[in-house]
Amino acid sequence: MSTTFATNRAFISDNMAGASPQIAQAVADAAAGQVLPYGNDPFTASARRRLSEIFEREVDVFPVTTGSAANGLSLAALTPPWGSVLSHPDSHINHDECGAPEFFTNGAKLVGVPGPDSKMDPHALRKAVRRKAGDVHSVQPSAVSISQATESGSVYTVDEIRDLSTIAKDAGLRVHMDGARFANALDHLGATPADLTWKAGVDVLSFGATKNGAMTADAIISFDPALAAELAFRAKRGGQLTSKMRFQTAQLDAYLTDDLWLHNARQANAMATRLGDGLKALPCAGLLATPQANILFCRLPQQVTEGLLAEGYAFYHDRWEPGIVRFVTAFSHCSDDIDQLLGAVERYS
Repeated sequence: MSTTFATNRAFISDNMAGASPQIAQAVADAAAGQVLPYGNDPFTASARRRLSEIFEREVDVFPVTTGSAANGLSLAALTPPWGSVLSHPDSHINHDECGAPEFFTNGAKLVGVPGPDSKMDPHALRKAVRRKAGDVHSVQPSAVSISQATESGSVYTVDEIRDLSTIAKDAGLRVHMDGARFANALDHLGATPADLTWKAGVDVLSFGATKNGAMTADAIISFDPALAAELAFRAKRGGQLTSKMRFQTAQLDAYLTDDLWLHNARQANAMATRLGDGLKALPCAGLLATPQANILFCRLPQQVTEGLLAEGYAFYHDRWEPGIVRFVTAFSHCSDDIDQLLGAVERYS
């Protein structure tokens, strides 16, 4: 059974939004003519060149069709089967990958490192990187995975990433960043892509685009040339070396052209801020935290939630605990959409 939601009432996730017109047009343009397969085409070359420019250095780029593949393959290149991946318990790889990291790593263990606001606490990480290191009876800490932005909408600062990376590197661990909403975090911080990744100690980035205006295109970006060969073989073995890669990389190329990716993220973030500000002004709504990206959580009375659902609004509710709802804004939302939602919340309160 399929359900189509009104665009202005869909707040379950930003992957409910369609595609930016520029990206849809790029896919249509890529459909014409014949080019070499498996990434040996001008669209892929252009996307790789743009990414190297954006990150201020030569990077190795492996286009993939899903964020799960990006995360799983990235972690597999950083972690042996007897290793462990340290991440926050709330992270996407812990909750929403159906065991993909364990599958791609051939059995590595995910170990939760707690901290407030869905961000790993440095003191907890410092203990975790040393836990049973060298003990043949235990999995060995091998990689740290940072979600940016996090599943609760919080954002790691550059200094926080650098601190966690330093702890990891001092213990001999590699660092992965799950950047499904990387552009949203970048917009919030006003930092550069380089500052937020390799300059802060990140080895591999899962570069998200699908949630921010693309169709079916994400990418693995490696800042360590020594990982390129292994990632290439893993991508092929994992079914991610697509024959007509141009349809993915045409999306990425358009995504990066004229800063479309930053414009989309800025719009999504601005709508979350507008929604958060509006909810703060309503006595019935209890905002759990000021949104830093495009995700916010709040408390709503049951009658408000039921009224919104009956009116056709789509959002997660009671998934975390009774009375808690999550709204995720997308690049396709506009001010009127947010104001209508706020009006409905007030009407049913």
